[in-house]
Amino acid sequence: MLDHLIRSATVVDGTGAPARVADVGIRDGRIAVIAEPGAAAVPEEARTSEDAHGLVLAPGFVDPHTHYDAQLFWDPYATPSLNHGVTTVAGGNCGFTLAPLHPDRPEDADYTRRMMSKVEGMSLVSLEEGAPWTWSSFGEYLDALEGRIAVNAGFMVGHCALRRYVMGADAVGGQPTPAQLDQMLRLFHDAMDAGAWGLSTTQSSTHSDGDGQPVASRHARPEELLALSRAVAEHEGTQLEAIVAGCLDQFSDAEIDLLVEMSAAAGRPLNWNVLTIDAAVPDRVPRQLVPSERAREAGGRVVALTMPILTPMNMSLGTFCALNLIPGWGDILGLPVPERIAKLRDPDVRAEMLRRADSKEAGVFRRLARFDRYVIGDTYAERNEGLTGRVVADIAAERGQDPFTCLVEICAADGLRTVLWPMPTDNDPDSWALRAETWRHEDVLLGGSDAGAHLDRMCGAPYTTRFLGDCLRGRGLVGLEQAVKMLTDDPARLFGLRERGRIAEGHHADLVLFDPERIDAGKATLVHDLPGDSPRLDSKAIGVNAVWVNGVEVIREDVVTGAVPGRVLRSGRDTRTVSTK
Repeated sequence: MLDHLIRSATVVDGTGAPARVADVGIRDGRIAVIAEPGAAAVPEEARTSEDAHGLVLAPGFVDPHTHYDAQLFWDPYATPSLNHGVTTVAGGNCGFTLAPLHPDRPEDADYTRRMMSKVEGMSLVSLEEGAPWTWSSFGEYLDALEGRIAVNAGFMVGHCALRRYVMGADAVGGQPTPAQLDQMLRLFHDAMDAGAWGLSTTQSSTHSDGDGQPVASRHARPEELLALSRAVAEHEGTQLEAIVAGCLDQFSDAEIDLLVEMSAAAGRPLNWNVLTIDAAVPDRVPRQLVPSERAREAGGRVVALTMPILTPMNMSLGTFCALNLIPGWGDILGLPVPERIAKLRDPDVRAEMLRRADSKEAGVFRRLARFDRYVIGDTYAERNEGLTGRVVADIAAERGQDPFTCLVEICAADGLRTVLWPMPTDNDPDSWALRAETWRHEDVLLGGSDAGAHLDRMCGAPYTTRFLGDCLRGRGLVGLEQAVKMLTDDPARLFGLRERGRIAEGHHADLVLFDPERIDAGKATLVHDLPGDSPRLDSKAIGVNAVWVNGVEVIREDVVTGAVPGRVLRSGRDTRTVSTK
């Protein structure tokens, strides 16, 4: 007997094949039957069934870049990703993981929490109160999640954690001795034997720890990175993820060499995050795809992740954000609030800040200094009443001020708590046309949501439903069948997921049922539902009727059911090796 039968659904199976109407039966967590509509075509009865006429049934979406490593302990549903049809998430990215932790150094857990809070924008209180921190090895971390999550989740092992375990405080600033490198490799092999998907690392100049120092992996030399990459090759179903400074703008020659050499040494795909596409910078995409072209020649594969929607990230003069990364701004924005306000109100200080922001050294962050294009978000002071939703350029014109001075005064009245939303600079037709062209590249993959990180700054998790809504009722840059493939089978194939990413008999029943006339994502809103009442941005799913993970219903009409059928996906057992040839 079937556990559940979905009747007369428009099945978009993830392969890119034309949609067709079919009945889909689920049994024991797998897709047991796909048949022509009608009771006679399904050879067995079902305990429960539903009519899905007019609705689309697709494979569950696969998000290739998340940071749900901590959140899954207090939120096993990985919200809002699960609400938006994501049934499998890849975590442990950017070199940052919660394990391994040295059993004889409890201070390492505190260091890790402060680092994650700083570099990934996670609430420190939530990290302290929401996760058990009972593990030492990477395998013990995976075991702590087993049987208690509603999504399927696989994890890379972070280079920073490996370094910290072996080198202690010397991981920041130091180089491993030959004996320490051997120990690091043994620790890494142990993690992959336990099911880690491979290595993640960062060399990005934007990644600093809770003490403001470059994170541990940024101190690694190429020989260390290549030794770890070669270790990846010894395990089935593994790969690499790497971040370098040029990911945000354009790669240097040395960074291209490094990415190519790491992938070739591992003989595994390497993905990086995130390819930003802007027609105003026409040479960026060709430059960012040079590693992919060279890796193919060298026996590797380098894959760029890119988002198919614009995901705004809010800013603040009161808390750490991307504005702190503009050269010279961190020193001012790191001052105590009263001193910070005094500095920001000094015309000479503001002039120097703007000069630094407009200099070549500011790189991609230059666009953040277009303060005339900021929209005022939440405000707190009575004198700021009525400003929410207004553009700074208009307010500044009314007040006879330049935009930066105007913005500073608004924020100062709120004690710097004002939420600021920069308007995107790449929302023009030429940029969207360039995106559609770039998505067709064999080494470009949709993803990069950062879901689980930067919780009060951005909400990238709904990219799946917003993209489909845009395909169906918006720009229509991609057809439905291809759009679903890009969200399901393509990332599943990159990670070598076994029997996932497609609707096929025998595959795991990870499914999402949605209304093609309605599917979309609601506006991101601030909620306070994290441990310690900490805030995050959330977005309601629109038009998603139901989501199943391993054959069990986990979402119905945007509400979690309470079931936790998700699995920790372990390399080798749940993934197969993806050839780079």
